[in-house]
Amino acid sequence: MPAGPAAQPSGAQDAQMWNRVLSLHAHVEHRLGTALQRRHGLGLSEYRALGHLAAAPDSELRMQELADRLGLNQSSVTRLVGRLNAAGFTHRDTCPDDKRGVYTVLDDSGRARHEEARATYEETLAAALDESARSDPATAAALTALRSALT
Repeated sequence: MPAGPAAQPSGAQDAQMWNRVLSLHAHVEHRLGTALQRRHGLGLSEYRALGHLAAAPDSELRMQELADRLGLNQSSVTRLVGRLNAAGFTHRDTCPDDKRGVYTVLDDSGRARHEEARATYEETLAAALDESARSDPATAAALTALRSALT
């Protein structure tokens, strides 16, 4: 006789699982933000913005595209890009087809700062995930499953 469908988790189990995910996220984000700021003078959103720009065609994105990729609202991304511009990591450019469109363009110094910070980001991320796994067997199992799914 074939097995029936797998039992669905209850709402309470989903809430407990989600709280674990949020706790893991908060721990990792704090560790990443602290390491990037101390070692490279970059905030976590700044690092991620530079990364999105580095990966974009022509190293540029419309402000709204950058906001969407970072999960920020328009006002927050405007302030973020202002800081990147002031630091000499990016500059603004207008869209040749639509003068209302504003692009953020990665400069060589921004690309270099992102590359310098990449190892810190990756090492800190791995260490924070490993630390969380050591402290909670359920988190360890979830991380093992996620890492296995990517290989």
